Amino acid sequence: MGLFTSNGASNCIVNSLINPGGKTNSSKALFLPLKPYFMTVDQVIYLVFGIVLVIALALDLGVMSKRHAHITIKKALYQTLFWVGLSVGFCLFLWFEKNSIVATKFFTAYLMEWSLSVDNIFVFILIFTFFKVKEDDAARALLIGILLAIVFRIVFIAVGIELIDRFHWLLYVFGFFLLYTGYKLFFNKDDHDYDPSQSKVYKLTMRLFRVTNIEANGRFIVNIGGKIFFTSLALVVIMLAFTDIVFALDSIPTVVSLVRTKANVPFTADDKLVIYSSNIFAVLGLRSLFFLLKGAVNKFAYLQQGIAIVLVFIGVKMLIEFFDIHISIFVSLAFVVLCLSGSIIYSGIAARKKTLPHEVKKVDA
Repeated sequence: MGLFTSNGASNCIVNSLINPGGKTNSSKALFLPLKPYFMTVDQVIYLVFGIVLVIALALDLGVMSKRHAHITIKKALYQTLFWVGLSVGFCLFLWFEKNSIVATKFFTAYLMEWSLSVDNIFVFILIFTFFKVKEDDAARALLIGILLAIVFRIVFIAVGIELIDRFHWLLYVFGFFLLYTGYKLFFNKDDHDYDPSQSKVYKLTMRLFRVTNIEANGRFIVNIGGKIFFTSLALVVIMLAFTDIVFALDSIPTVVSLVRTKANVPFTADDKLVIYSSNIFAVLGLRSLFFLLKGAVNKFAYLQQGIAIVLVFIGVKMLIEFFDIHISIFVSLAFVVLCLSGSIIYSGIAARKKTLPHEVKKVDA
């Protein structure tokens, strides 16, 4: 067998890693002989997570998103369902390999990140419209921008976890920050007035690099007269990556506050796994979500308010832990689902009410 073991002693070691309390879950026991004896359960899960992402990206790019292929609403729906299904599958994997609490934390964090992503789509649409990006180039620009955003997020999460472990009172700062963000988001409609040309990233890039207005045609840099110039497509990628970083300032504290049990308790390996994996899965699904929702963003007019209420709830959840009051992750999941689904349903009802008068006029005419 070499790399694998099925003897009782080794199984007991692996089982103790999975179930420190000593009770063996029968569904987990089925997989024990298949675990490499030199790897812990966490290492196996990270390995599976990495392999799944590589295969998924290969399928997404090689099969479902061939270069220069037209991405229809139907194709975008299939791609979105593919990424959502993959995330749900990973959640079930965590349920069997870890426990229901870890799986519920992942699903709650993923659902929150995914919802925040929907709210961010509008800004992405404005960026693409401003730079007049062709549809053939849009998918590629989104992919590169999103991959850069993932790298930045991993760095931010790692730094954030280290800081919170050393200064646990930062979580209470996050709590107040989420209260402020939720309040501001509930009443704020500034996204509709967003002008990419006025952003600091745009102005800084224009100042530091040579940029040309010639047709990009899929190129990020061009050689003109022996000098290298950035194209508008390169600017789009940079702005997408940094825009996602700005959004991460809300989303990362949100996920951390959902996952962390107590402010003064260090992050566990399970906490870190949930934070990293939920962020990466949600961000990777942004590209297909963009093409699915780019013509229907206005139909989610009140999603922003639903997200704002959830942010306030999570901020309160974090702050009341100072008084040793703890809200279970299952209650948090129920509240998140209720607020987000309620805001989407209400958005649909409100949109229908707005269109009804026009329909009546057409019938009367």
